[in-house]
Amino acid sequence: MSALPLIFTAGWASGVNAYAVVLLLGLFGRTGLTDAVPEALQRTDVLIAAAVLFAIEAVADKIPYFDSFWDALHTVVRPASGAVVAALLAGQDGSLSELAAGAVGGATALASHLVKAGTRMAINTSPEPASNIVASTAEDISVAGIITLAIFHPLPAAIVAGILLLIGLILVTFLATRIRRYLRRRRQRRAARTAAAT
Repeated sequence: MSALPLIFTAGWASGVNAYAVVLLLGLFGRTGLTDAVPEALQRTDVLIAAAVLFAIEAVADKIPYFDSFWDALHTVVRPASGAVVAALLAGQDGSLSELAAGAVGGATALASHLVKAGTRMAINTSPEPASNIVASTAEDISVAGIITLAIFHPLPAAIVAGILLLIGLILVTFLATRIRRYLRRRRQRRAARTAAAT
C-alpha cells in the first residue's frame, strides 16, 4: 500500500509538533511495532534530541504570548521537518518519489502550522493563561493519537488529519479579525515601549 496516507498524516502532525512526530515514529520503529519507519528516525541520537526538544516545546507552548514567538521561530522548522520525515517515509516504502513525498509533507506541515499559529494568536487575545495550556495539551494528545492511528491504520488517520486541517483553516479564517486586532495591539505595545525608551 502507498505510504501517502502516512506521509500526509505525518505532515499534518509535524505542523503541530514536529518533535513529537519524530519521537513517536522513531519509538514505534525502534520497538518493532512497524517496519514503515526508516532507520534514520530510530537512531538513539535522533530519539534523544527529539525527546529533549519535545520537552522544551511542551513547556514553551503553554506560556501565553511566548507560544506565538515559539510558533514564529518554527515557521521554517515544522514544514522542513514535515518534508524530511515525508521523504524518509517515501524512501523506506518506495511507492512514491521522495521529492513528491517531501512536497506533500512540507506543504501539509506548513498549512497545519499556520492553523496552529493563527489559533494561538486568537487565544492570546484572551487574558487568562488556562486556554493556552488546554490548547497545547489538546494539540499534543491529538498528535500522539493521530500518529498512533497512522501507524496501524494510515488511511483513516489521513482522513481524520484532513478533516482537522479543514476545520482549522475554516476556524482561522473565522478568527482572522481577532488575530488582526491582536497583531495591531502588539504593534502598538511595541511602539509605546520604543517611545518610552527614547
